[in-house]
Amino acid sequence: MAIPLVNSIASWFLKKRFHQIELFLKYPNEVQNELLLSLIDFAKNTEIGKQYDFSTIKDYKTFAERVPIKNYDGWQDSIERSRKGENNIFWPTPIRWFAKSSGTTRAKSKFIPVSEESLEDCHYAASKDLLCMYLNNNEDSQLFTGKSLRLGGSKELYKENGTVFGDLSAILIDNMPFWAEFSSTPSSKVSLMSDWEHKMQAIVNETINENVTSLAGVPSWMLVLLNNVLETTGKENLHDIWPNLEAYFHGGVSFTPYKDQYQKILPKKDFKYYETYNASEGFFAIQDQNNSDELLLMLDYGIFYEFIPMDVYATSEESAIPLNDVKLNKNYAIIITTNAGLWRYKIGDTIRFTSINPYRIKITGRTKHHINVFGEELIIENAEDALKKVCKRTKAEIVDFTAAPIFMRGKEKGAHEWLIEFKTPPKDIDYFNELFDNALKSLNSDYEAKRYNNITLNKPKINMARKHLFHDWLKQNDKLGGQHKVPRLSNTRDYLDDLLGLNS
Repeated sequence: MAIPLVNSIASWFLKKRFHQIELFLKYPNEVQNELLLSLIDFAKNTEIGKQYDFSTIKDYKTFAERVPIKNYDGWQDSIERSRKGENNIFWPTPIRWFAKSSGTTRAKSKFIPVSEESLEDCHYAASKDLLCMYLNNNEDSQLFTGKSLRLGGSKELYKENGTVFGDLSAILIDNMPFWAEFSSTPSSKVSLMSDWEHKMQAIVNETINENVTSLAGVPSWMLVLLNNVLETTGKENLHDIWPNLEAYFHGGVSFTPYKDQYQKILPKKDFKYYETYNASEGFFAIQDQNNSDELLLMLDYGIFYEFIPMDVYATSEESAIPLNDVKLNKNYAIIITTNAGLWRYKIGDTIRFTSINPYRIKITGRTKHHINVFGEELIIENAEDALKKVCKRTKAEIVDFTAAPIFMRGKEKGAHEWLIEFKTPPKDIDYFNELFDNALKSLNSDYEAKRYNNITLNKPKINMARKHLFHDWLKQNDKLGGQHKVPRLSNTRDYLDDLLGLNS
């Protein structure tokens, strides 16, 4: 298809879609409320719809009073029945796909329902919107003159009881329209390879001679791939291999620890980075501005949002609030009700709002991935921001890290123990630690209070990990691949002790 025609079609779609986006930007709470009532009405004759008498729910207040908030454990039995082929349990249309997700590297597998509606109206709609926003902000883009290098999950799709499960990325690739194959690389055959290590080299071999104009994938795994590309070609930066490369669309893990390393191998000043916030449960938010770290919450993908303030999360005072009650710069756990039949579901992520008009957010971490053994409430956002600051000052580069508490024993104070794998280590690890401790104090007043005069916490202990430690640990746990993540912070020492045992 001629490029001018592609650009014309994209421009037409963009203008049409922006009219719809403007609607939820102007009337966010009305759009969300209408969406909730349509989900309730659509599912009123399902098993859950009858259990909570959806047919008499006419407003959010009744919905919140009647339908309980649940995590995956609360839904597991219903999902397992659905996986075995039962229909109309929590969603009226048959659920044929289930996204297999571990969330963390050690947790048992979760099977998240993916309905036809969520596939089309959420996941695929978001992919188009991402391109719309990018093209709207970059009118001179040549994105359609080449291909997008996508890095998806490593698992194959498995059929069971007439239903299919696998990585979300595998489900998306398997159901892509035929024309999408022509605009992306590698081929579906290579993308769906299950052996991650062989797959990496196969992707390199297949993509180095393509005209790649954009990248899409999780930052940690994409960096491994891109370094393999440079090693295979002997080039110093990616623009020497793909001169028309102009953008990287990333999500899945925080970009903060990797940004400097990307800028080294993608040195063009006008290269664009666009962040997305998507998960097996749905596609939630998209960066809608160039050079921004804020994400626009997308309100018309068939997902109704509620939020639990983290200061009452998992307490007797826990209570969810709708979008119109949120406050700026407060940490919230997200609750979703979706067009795949998840009703008031805790996804385990935390965010804060950076803007209310429109609703823009930043991802701050996971409800389970923090350290709060001593009242310090250290979240992933604090850790990553502190490490970025210190790495810049000491010219160090990080591959991965994890941290856990050192528990108090007798008269011994507590502390945080860190295990960090460096690509470029600092010259003086003690100086690095001192700067890191001070950076955490400047970012987190609770941590600073506990560290004051070593009243509760001693200074951090930093261990330097051997090369490839985190990769080897993931491999040992059969968790290599784009959708698996190393748990960065934990209230227990399970992950850390396991990794320290391998660190020799």
